[in-house]
Parts: sequence; structure tokens; C-alpha cells
Amino acid sequence: MNHDADQQHLAEANPGYASGQLAKALRTAHTHQDPDTRSRAQEKGRAWRAVLAGMANGLLAIGSRTPVAGLPAWVTPEVVRGGFATGEPSAGGPLRAYEIEAARHAGIPETRRALFAYWLSEDGLGRLYGLLDSGRYEVTVPEEAALLTVAWLARAGETDAALDLVEELAPFADRLRFTPPPADRPAPDADAVHRRTVDDAWHALHRRRSSEAVETQREALAVWHPFGDELLAHWLETAEDGQVLTRTPEAAWHERGARLLHRYRDLARRHTYCTKHLNPKQNLGILRGALEETVAGRELDARRLGLLRHAVTSMVRRRGLPGSAELTALRREQAAQAALPSHHALAQLVLRRLSGLPQEEGVAEVEPLVAPVSEDEARETGLPAGAAIPPALRRPVEAALSAPIGTLVERGVVPSAEVLAELVPQLVAATTAQAYPDDALRTLAAANYRAFRNRRSLLLLNLERQVRVEELPWVKAVAGWRSDAEAGEVSAIALRQLGELAVQAFPGTILPNPLVRELSVLARQADLGAPLVEELAADIFMGTFTPKFLAAARVAAELLGGGSLYERYYGIDYRAVRNMAIAEAGEAQIRTSRPRTSPGFAKLCAERAKASSSRQRWGFGSVAANGTVIEQAQILTTHNLATLVHRAGIAPATGWEDLARRSFGTVCHLTARVQGNPRPLSTIKDAAYAWRQMLFHLSLCTEQEQARTLTWLFEEATRRPAHVTTRLTPALTGLRQVTEGGSAEEGNGRLLLGWTTGGHWMREETVPASAR
Repeated sequence: MNHDADQQHLAEANPGYASGQLAKALRTAHTHQDPDTRSRAQEKGRAWRAVLAGMANGLLAIGSRTPVAGLPAWVTPEVVRGGFATGEPSAGGPLRAYEIEAARHAGIPETRRALFAYWLSEDGLGRLYGLLDSGRYEVTVPEEAALLTVAWLARAGETDAALDLVEELAPFADRLRFTPPPADRPAPDADAVHRRTVDDAWHALHRRRSSEAVETQREALAVWHPFGDELLAHWLETAEDGQVLTRTPEAAWHERGARLLHRYRDLARRHTYCTKHLNPKQNLGILRGALEETVAGRELDARRLGLLRHAVTSMVRRRGLPGSAELTALRREQAAQAALPSHHALAQLVLRRLSGLPQEEGVAEVEPLVAPVSEDEARETGLPAGAAIPPALRRPVEAALSAPIGTLVERGVVPSAEVLAELVPQLVAATTAQAYPDDALRTLAAANYRAFRNRRSLLLLNLERQVRVEELPWVKAVAGWRSDAEAGEVSAIALRQLGELAVQAFPGTILPNPLVRELSVLARQADLGAPLVEELAADIFMGTFTPKFLAAARVAAELLGGGSLYERYYGIDYRAVRNMAIAEAGEAQIRTSRPRTSPGFAKLCAERAKASSSRQRWGFGSVAANGTVIEQAQILTTHNLATLVHRAGIAPATGWEDLARRSFGTVCHLTARVQGNPRPLSTIKDAAYAWRQMLFHLSLCTEQEQARTLTWLFEEATRRPAHVTTRLTPALTGLRQVTEGGSAEEGNGRLLLGWTTGGHWMREETVPASAR
């Protein structure tokens, strides 16, 4: 969903979407095999029923930043997929265990209203002071930071501010929890972040069950194949010239046969994975059944004797004689395979290693947790010493590594920009909190920010904007204690470092909206005039853009105007864009109210989208047509790359040429996925976005680097599979034509864009002239 929907225009939320999601949840709740999945689906069904009921009875105003009647914007709503509020506050519901314990400790009724009054008493404030000083609490929703803020203000002598905050909170004291749950230890060092906690790793491994297929194979190799060899050898004692029962078995043979059958029954009772031996039509079943008859003194009829002799002959032909060098070597290899410890057994060992660690944190050292089985562990568990922990078991533990975010990227723990966006709030929380000189307030502000970033975005219409952290009453109450000058310097450094990390680590990927949101916070605090824009949702886009999009395009014009490769490839007149931005900024200064849209920018994007779709039908309003307009906005603004370079000052250590080449690698990887894909358009879109990133990086290269990289692009394309080369040749031809002073669309060249209102030329492996 769109994380900053203030670009939207008049529209209505569709209850049909909610009905569809309810039906999906109910279907899963009744049909899925996994009980945990069914339970989660039942909870989702409850939430979607609440959405539909609220829309029907007027409790909910979907599309508003205050979607729940009677709750102000700062209250965190429960939000489900698509940005729909359910009507319930996230800080509401039944009392939590720590609230009940607090009420019993204070000897008061177990209600939130009574708890609210208690926390404002002398005894209650004393306990809140203790929490503030220890830092041993975890804010899970922003509201839980409210009364700690009251306590901090009261202790700081800001009595009026504390009373004002209490007055704003009081109407909701019976519904919302305003204190956090206590924690065993303070929040970990913000310099180190982790993707998963030890508890997450533990549960990921605990959910692993032994594989029935693997255990069946292990049992067959270790038990039934060797037993089959013994049974075969026993029958061959009666053979002459390969025909069994041509010699009359002696009494000792019958006794050994009885012992074999007794052992078979014992093996069958203890080893139940493999059931092939139970099939009377299988060779082992034929040999065993015939032995049962013979040991019992019953003569085999002609049919059964024929089956026995055929089974023995086929087994010898396929495996060799029991005791032969060939069969002995095979059985030795199979026994070694069967002796390897199962993943399930090794997972139990790793669980033991994890169990003694703090569960709600990451781990500073992963290696001891995934090291081979030690001698002591071998004696305790029966696992072979030196057995390695397989990658499938290492990965959940490695995801819990706690280290600087750059280290996590280098080690592959952060595999994508989307995962990076999940971790950045931990760092931004610490950075924003640096503005507060008081240690206790700084810790509280960081905890509040982390919780706020877990707040799910609402579906917003009518140019409304998501609630920002500075709008929360308890944040506003301590705003006067911020030291913005120092915070601005820290934020500027953090913005540059995170921007460099994201662009260098994932050069072919646009910045995901959650990451843009965090970088925007830093940019505002740094006061760099760095407009960062979100990827807009084509399905609810109504053709308007906020002024920051034109401001971002102006920054791009300052960086890339004057004939850059990027400007020439996309046919942009950045001088005109800059003049438009200056004109609209001048108009805004003489207006009495701040403009909410940039009509000139919206018109320019629509005109460029229509021109790029001239070979196909183009009509404003469809999702595809909306996508073409949004893509033109991304092209004009470079989707934040120019802002990060020109305003934040990022300069990737590996250089722009390296980023351009790695972006082309992403283009090739995505293009390869088009082959045989029944729905390739989203993949083509991502490939075109990676292509755009490549062009930006290439435009910042020196002339020599550009020439060298352009040659490399063609050579690299030929090293890819033929269908990838074929699909990319028109785009590469178009790029070469631009570098030679022409247009990308001349002759066999094509401009590579992601959105189209007709068939995309890249869909077909062979791109005929008629498709162009």
C-alpha cells in the first residue's frame, strides 16, 4: 500500500475489497492443513468483519486520517491489509498481564481508568521514575510512552506541560494503555541492529519437523537394504546354477530362517517409516513370504516358487551377489549416508545452544552457535563429532546476528532494500533521540519512535497525509527540550551514510517506501532541503502530485541538466523543469495557503506518458495509464537518487561505474525471468526501473568510464542466455543511438520503460518490427 497517500484526490474506499479479503480469510480458516495458519486466518476474518461492519454503520471513515469515530488522529488504529482500519485501537483490548500485575500490586480495581489514576499518584509516579532511569521497558505501541512522558515532565518541573498532556489523555484512559511493559534489560546498543531475535531463531528451528521422506530413505539404507541382502543370501544357500530350492534345505537352514523372521518382526515393529517391505509384490516381500511358508513346513506352489526365483534372479542381476566387492562397496557408501545426522537432530542441538541466551535480542557472535558438533556434544547427544550444521539450519541463526547494519549487508543477512528498510528505524530512532540532552528522555524518545514505526499506514484519500511522530501529544509536550542544531548535524550524517549504504548495496533497486519514509525523517531534521518522494500506487492514483515531486525534479535538473546521458536518453528538458519549479515556488510565496498539488508537474507527466504511449491506446484513469504517469514522475525526479547525491552528498565508495554495471546485472537477472512467465509485466517493470537506475549511475561517470561501461554492456549481454540477449538488444541499441547523438526510438532501438497501456515489446523473445 501507499505509505504517503497525500497525493491522492477525491475517491471512495471500496467495500468490495474488504469483502474479498474476508472471503479469503474464511476459506483459509476452514481449509488449511496447518492449525496455526487456520488460527491466524480466523483472526484476520474477525478483523475484516469489523471493517465491513464499521463501514456499514458509519463507525469507520475509510480514507480519512481519523478513520474511527471518536478517536483522534494520534491514536494508533488497528489496520489490516490495504490500509483499512478495523475500528479498534492498537493500544486497546483486554488488560495485559503486566497491567493486571500492576493493579494488584497497587491494590486497585483491575481497570485502565483506575490504573491511569494510580500512575499519577505519588507512588505511581515513583515507579514510573524508576522505569525511566533503568530503561528496562519496551514500548510496543506509541501510546505506552505517554505516561512515562508525563512522569519525565513532572520530574523536570514542567508541571503545566504535564497537566496539559494528562488532560488530553484522560478521555481515553478507560480504553487505552498508556504505560509500557517492563523488560529484563535496557534496549540494546543502537549501533548494532539485528533482523531477528534469538527467540525468532529458536522458534524457526523448533517449527522444523523431521522429514518423513528423508527418514524413510535413511531407514531403507540402514535397515531394509542390509536385511534384504541377508534374506537373499539365505535363499541362495538352497540354489544350484542360480535356481533357489533346487536343493532341499537342511534343518539348520530352517532354524536360521526362523531367526531371520523373528528379527524381521522386531525390525518392522521398531522401524515404521519405510513400508515397502510390507508389499507382497515387492522382492523383499516375496522373499519373506516364501520363507514364512517354507519355515512353517508348507511346500511352495508353482506360482509362488516362480515368483521367488524371479525375485532372486532380479535382485542378483541388479545388486550383485551378497558379499561381492561391488555390493559391499555400495552398502558401505549407503551406510555412511544413513549414519549422517538428520537435520532434525542437528536442529535440536542448535536449539540447546540458543536456549541459554537472552531471547529478545540478537547475538553478537553467530559462529559458536553454528559450529560443528563438539566432542562433548557428541558424547551427550550421540551425534557424530565434527558433523557440520547445514545451511538450512544456519540461516535462521545468522539472521539473528547483531552488528552494524553495513556488516549485515556485507554478510548477506540483509539481502534486499526491503529488508534494509525493516532495520533502518532502529538506527533512525537513535538518531532522532540525539536531539534530547537528557539520557532518560533520549531513551524514551528512541523507544517511542521504534514503536511508532510499527504503526501500519492507513489508506488515505482526498490528499490527506499519514500521521507523523511529531503530532503525538507526548512528543509535542517535550518538543521544547530538543536541541535541533546538534540533531541536524547527526541526522545529516546518518542520512548520507544510510543513503550510501542503500544505493551501493542495491544499486538496481529503487528505494522502497518504508526506507524513503525513514530517510525523509532524517532529511527534515537535517534541514537540507532534500525532497524525497514515494512510489505511488497506480490503482488509487488520481493524477495529482504534491509540490515535493516538482521540488525533487528541480534537484534532478540541477544535477543532470545541461545534456547528461540521462537527460538525453529520456528526452527531458531539465531547463524547462527548473523554470517550472521556480515559477510555482514564486506563486506559492504569494498565496495565503500552502498549495497541496503541483498542477504543472502533473500535466508534464501526463503529456510525457501520452507521448511515450503514442503507438498504443492511452486513456487516463486505467491502472496501466496511471502507471505510465507515475513512471514519468519517477524519471523526472530520478526517484530520489539525485536528491541523495545533490543534497545529502552520498558518494558510494565503489564508484558510479561499479554501480552502473551491477545495476545492469539486475536488469539481466530480471529479464531472464520473463522467459516462460505467464504474467511478466511486473518483472518487466522492475527491469525497466533497474535500467533507469543504471542510466543514472552511468550519467555520473566520467566520459572515459561511460565509454568503457557502454562497451562492457554489449559484451555482458552476449554472455547471457540467448533469450535475454534478444530481449535486451533493442534497449541497448537505443542507448547506443543516444550516445551517438540520436534518439532511442530510431530504427531498431527501443526506449525501455516499465509501464505500457498495450503489449510490451519485451514480452516476446523475438521482437519483430511490427511490435515496434
